[in-house]
Amino acid sequence: MYSFDIQRPTSVADAVAALATDEALPLGGGQTLIPTLKQRLSAPSVLVSLSGISEIKGVCTGDDGALCIGGGTTHATVANEASAYPGLAALAGNIGDPAVRNRGTIGGSLANNDPSACYPAAALGSGATIVTNTRSIAADDYFQGMFETALNEGEIITEVRFPVPEKSAYMKFEQPASRFALVGVFVAKYADGVRVAVTGASEEGVFRWTEAEAALSSNFSADAVPAAPSGDGMISDLHGSSAYRAHLVAVMTKRAVAAAS
Repeated sequence: MYSFDIQRPTSVADAVAALATDEALPLGGGQTLIPTLKQRLSAPSVLVSLSGISEIKGVCTGDDGALCIGGGTTHATVANEASAYPGLAALAGNIGDPAVRNRGTIGGSLANNDPSACYPAAALGSGATIVTNTRSIAADDYFQGMFETALNEGEIITEVRFPVPEKSAYMKFEQPASRFALVGVFVAKYADGVRVAVTGASEEGVFRWTEAEAALSSNFSADAVPAAPSGDGMISDLHGSSAYRAHLVAVMTKRAVAAAS
């Protein structure tokens, strides 16, 4: 690695001020950024650690019944304390290994928007709201492509608000070394319809499978899941072809619906 300064603010306001420094980057749990620094793919002059900001940590239920999770909350805390949303708690409990779950944060994952990460599928599949220090962003508007989000420079995720569904489940086909999703599908059934979000499959990052949503909104059963989507635009690499990933989308959706049911 190389030399850099690190700042440890204890409030969101101080963190925002620190990030105004040229070439400063926020540091959440470090599960993505630290390996990036080690590989010299990023070279910030200042790291602004968010780990000391207590106001962006914790899990609670909002006045509207939504599950509210602070952006600095670790995966392990979500797994242990988000019992009001079992599908989300189970997803968090299967991210990486214990070391990753005890350091990585939901805000860091959503800010990075890795195309194979699990939380983007949960946020998009739940119709969540990503709250920052300046505004609230609907999940449908937040994710804008592989590693791309609606966040502006210096904007910090302070909270994620999840409407709690009637039923939900997440199923992923893991890459065994990284435990990232080769394909992962989050299914959530609400009173007004079903949402299906897919991670790990598309070159554009997380997406909603609208054909499956329409079919499952009429008949919430694994038998109602449509045939696999087209492989066009699906990732093709040493782990699996685009056609294989498209096939897994349908398989994982059926498993998620069966688990939710």
